[in-house]
Amino acid sequence: MNNGIHAPAQRVLAARHFTIRLSSTRRGARLARLLTERQLVEWDAESEPALHVVAELAANAVLHGRVPGRDFRLTLRLDEVGVLRMEVTDARGDRHPRIKDPAGDGEESGRGLLLVEAYADGWGVVDGPGPGCKTVWAEMTPDRGRP
Repeated sequence: MNNGIHAPAQRVLAARHFTIRLSSTRRGARLARLLTERQLVEWDAESEPALHVVAELAANAVLHGRVPGRDFRLTLRLDEVGVLRMEVTDARGDRHPRIKDPAGDGEESGRGLLLVEAYADGWGVVDGPGPGCKTVWAEMTPDRGRP
């Protein structure tokens, strides 16, 4: 029954998925950012903050999660409502990232996660998917503004 009231149009997307293994090197981390940019353009979900998040997660995987001879994995998922989930899996399940107090002891480690926390709607760490591995993830709406 049409009573003259129109429901607002909703953007409906098909869920999308991208995953790739990259070398645990600085070059691999740079490639993660570039591939993310290309994938988001292809999905029409461009997001500059997402590129910063992936760059930080990939850099952490290379710097703190590297095991010689083991790669890291980048996974991107864009769900039906537009939430982007970025995951980086590395081979150091024994090292979980944590944010350090920026006014603290002068260490540089952990400060980049402040950027992840600022841009993402949420982030965390889960063990696996295999033994000795961990996955660091962050989620955000692709068109979310800058903090």
